[in-house]
Amino acid sequence: MFFNYGSYYYLIIALQIYCAVHSYRRGTLNNWIFFIIFLPLLGSAFYIYKEILSNRRSYIKPTINVNVSEVLNPGLKIKKLEEQLRFSDTFANKISLADAYLAAGFTDKAIDLYTGSLTGAFAENEHVMAQLIIAYFNQQRYSEVIPLGEKLYKLPQFARSKAHIVYALSLENLGELEQAENEFKAMKGRYSYYEPRYQYGLFLVRVGREKDAWQVFKDMLDEESQLGAVERKANRTWFNKAKEGIKKIPETERTA
Repeated sequence: MFFNYGSYYYLIIALQIYCAVHSYRRGTLNNWIFFIIFLPLLGSAFYIYKEILSNRRSYIKPTINVNVSEVLNPGLKIKKLEEQLRFSDTFANKISLADAYLAAGFTDKAIDLYTGSLTGAFAENEHVMAQLIIAYFNQQRYSEVIPLGEKLYKLPQFARSKAHIVYALSLENLGELEQAENEFKAMKGRYSYYEPRYQYGLFLVRVGREKDAWQVFKDMLDEESQLGAVERKANRTWFNKAKEGIKKIPETERTA
């Protein structure tokens, strides 16, 4: 073995501290503290896999199996998926086509396929409901977003999803401003969640709290230099948008 018992013990302690600090900075410590403290090795290893390695992998753009013609011409991909569905009418083929419709702006067609797929064993399919939330929001059907969001609300993956952002925005559009703000606050976290934090800043501007919005944008930009190159690149869009947002706030509404 490379470590004797003593050094192995201190390595585990160091690993726990690293995970706890990382989780605290992301604002997720309450969700992970039990695993990190009471399952020192397994809990820390699982945290690193789930919150660090998985996230980093999701930032890396695929470099293989890319069909350039489909990227340049989304209609070609849709035609291929339509033919695939005609040949084999399966749930997976329906959802692949629905996702392509939604991405291309054919929202009505996407909704038809999504709603038609929510039957039998797939009646509560999480992916379909999350996509429907986005589709309904795109059509300003805010009241139809809410019940779907409530069904997904307790799922861990919903907390950091695009569907959760859309759920909060739908509450705002329905006049439920306090509830909407609570949802935006639930998506906050240091060194993470930059898209929902940017959307929270915009929400604060819309409700006339420009000073608070300035602080949200400023906090985002203060963290940018502390991130690694991969994280900065992955969130560049939101940092650029935060810079644009902060410029629009009058000097009189900014705090030191």
